[in-house]
Amino acid sequence: QVELVESGGGLVQAGDSLRLSCAASESLITYGLAWFRQAPGHDREFVAFTGPGDSIIYSDSVKGRSTISINNSKNTVFLQIDSLEPEDTAIYYCAARGTQSIYVPARLEDSYKYWGQGTQVTVSS
Repeated sequence: QVELVESGGGLVQAGDSLRLSCAASESLITYGLAWFRQAPGHDREFVAFTGPGDSIIYSDSVKGRSTISINNSKNTVFLQIDSLEPEDTAIYYCAARGTQSIYVPARLEDSYKYWGQGTQVTVSS
């Protein structure tokens, strides 16, 4: 069972950039990895995904200003978001799923078995 720990959140100003980290307890090579976020009063939503074969998917809300990447030597997945907006304020979670879910849409929250505790990102205007 892989354990995930997010870090890098904080209070930033609109227009700033932020890089979130998600450290795993084991190798992530065989996992599909995603970032989700949950804003106050809203459901958790998909943000970005990276998986085997270097597939990468972004939500429309962050596409063009976000980068998901992985450092396999450090078992860490990153999410950088540029040009932050107050609407990006949320708790950001990383999640992992095994290869049995490879054909399941990456945006499907229930397809992820392992979740971190989340890191708060607050963007002031």
